[in-house]
Amino acid sequence: MLTILEGDTFCMSDAVGDITDRTHGLFANDTRMLSRLRLLVDGAPPLLLTSRTVEYFTAAHYARNAPTDNLEADTVSVSRERFIGAAGLTERIVLRNEGMATVEFPVELELGSDFADILSVKSYDFSFGDPAHAARLPAERAPEAVSPNSLRIEDDEGYTTLVTFSRELEATPRGARYDLVLPQHGRWELTVEVSFPTDGDYARPVPTFGSELEHVRASLQAFKLRVPRLATDDDDLRHCYHRSLADLASLRIRGLDGIGELPAAGMPWFMTVFGRDTLITSLQTLLFGPELAAGALRALASLQATVDIPELDAEPGKILHELRRGRAAETWFSVYYGTIDATPLFLVLLSELWRWTGDDAIVEELKGPALAALEWLETYGDRDGDGFLEYQRRTERGLENQSWKDSFDSQRFHDGRTAVGPIAPVEAQGYAYDARRRLAELARAVWGEPALADRLEADAEQLRRRFDEAFWIDERRTYALALDGAKEKVDSLCSNIGHLLWSGIVPDHRRDAVAEALTGGELWSGWGVRTMGAGQGAYNPLSYHNGTVWPHDTALAAWGLARTGYRSGAIQLACSLLEASCSFDYSLPEVFAGFARDETAFPIAYPTAARPQAWAAGAPVLCLTLLLGLRPDPETRRLVSDVDGTLPDWLDGTRVDGVRAFGETWNVTVDGGVVQVLSAS
Repeated sequence: MLTILEGDTFCMSDAVGDITDRTHGLFANDTRMLSRLRLLVDGAPPLLLTSRTVEYFTAAHYARNAPTDNLEADTVSVSRERFIGAAGLTERIVLRNEGMATVEFPVELELGSDFADILSVKSYDFSFGDPAHAARLPAERAPEAVSPNSLRIEDDEGYTTLVTFSRELEATPRGARYDLVLPQHGRWELTVEVSFPTDGDYARPVPTFGSELEHVRASLQAFKLRVPRLATDDDDLRHCYHRSLADLASLRIRGLDGIGELPAAGMPWFMTVFGRDTLITSLQTLLFGPELAAGALRALASLQATVDIPELDAEPGKILHELRRGRAAETWFSVYYGTIDATPLFLVLLSELWRWTGDDAIVEELKGPALAALEWLETYGDRDGDGFLEYQRRTERGLENQSWKDSFDSQRFHDGRTAVGPIAPVEAQGYAYDARRRLAELARAVWGEPALADRLEADAEQLRRRFDEAFWIDERRTYALALDGAKEKVDSLCSNIGHLLWSGIVPDHRRDAVAEALTGGELWSGWGVRTMGAGQGAYNPLSYHNGTVWPHDTALAAWGLARTGYRSGAIQLACSLLEASCSFDYSLPEVFAGFARDETAFPIAYPTAARPQAWAAGAPVLCLTLLLGLRPDPETRRLVSDVDGTLPDWLDGTRVDGVRAFGETWNVTVDGGVVQVLSAS
């Protein structure tokens, strides 16, 4: 499969460039707008020579004709170049007669759309083609001619795909046909544009290949110009950094219901805004500048729940889980709020953005949403008044598990039993603690409300004490994964404890045990931190949340280790992720298998992992930030490095120029194991 994308519009095809598999298609707005795109040369599909993506938004497919009644093998070469842009998909098809004699043959392009919602396609993909799931996909609609050079595919509800050709066509029941006569070395070219009109206007200029492509390239270049420039002698670091940059650029969604530029969560099933994913990606990538974080906060504040709607798991002050459009909004939710952690993470990001920028204005601007989020933490988020955040879905259509490990079987005891809710996930308590402390800082420094700051700090300290009493498992020297509905400790060893170090909720005397667990053999696979320890009853290195490695999860654990003084452990985790990226063409996937490094020659792919995926792409950026020891110092309004001389040798000679913090630009250099940060403004 080859995939190209630009924001939330993307195309998945086979290597020849055809869309025939039930899980492939051209998607926009969470809807499959084209489910069939098949090129036939004299009635037969071309035979692949080679194909690949050129840039994330472009691909090239090269093939030769199959032997037919009219064509000997290898007589006609086939070139298909395509790109995704704001208008949809544009493809240039070039056929050339490589033989010595004139040839005559038909060229056909079969087209069809089922307008399936993306979640139904995902369900079919995850069922590995089970016919029971296939039956749920809509019937494919055939095209009809609307002009001499265009075809329309439409369903009964008004979803429309328009296919415009650069040549007048002969319409067929399945698409378009051209009868060719190619002399020796003769060449024939066709440009095809696929768009999605919503206004009933099917008039389109004759498509050309290139103008819209340049707009996409210009947008990417503008994005690259505003991020820091990396210079390093280490090829793997350089490739990983630039691939992360490209992956994040590819996922940008623009003009989404008035929302600014934000990253979609991940290809292919999560090409929309997810609250948790957006917030964590923004936290990981502040090295790139404040724009993503500021845009995320404003967008999520505009979508913050204001009323109690049980059918959406919505409550006043709560930050959304996901936003869907098109057909997916009809089969799932247009807006859904089933997440326990996005709301405290909203407050964490607001604070972290302020720490990097010193921008009081955005903290004042978002004071109302921030205080509403705080009220949710103190009321709706604490279902039973015990001081802890808990979740339990209120709609049968919603997610059973609403922490970041949101698969149905993620909350397991050490012996493998499944916990019954309401569930109080361990990491969410850490986020709530950190959110209160950070909001106290903003209340004192920006809002001029010392009484609120004092209360929040006292509440945070009380939460820290009660948390340690309720979640610590003394005989196992670790924290529980969660508390279940009976307040029993869900006692499996899981990666969530790394988030606790990052949040700061772990008391000093517990930190050694947590750090040892994160870097020990049960959780650390050698490529990253497993979501569940290898000695647990439900451990499976191929289970989505019970033994695999998630790059963002490992990166946050590394941040926690660095934040609490365990720099060698932070380096261990950060370097393992960067090394793992080499096996994925430097593009870390959403998740990969948790097999031990000494058992496999390279990290093993997870079969249905999203890639590119926003918080996986953000992980290497955070790892670089941690390796360099970079952090903002709001008191001195300087960017500083906390490196104490512990650096990987391969990092020597590295430069990162153009880091923005506190309205200034900073250059970072590594020389002889020393990190220097100098203002370039």
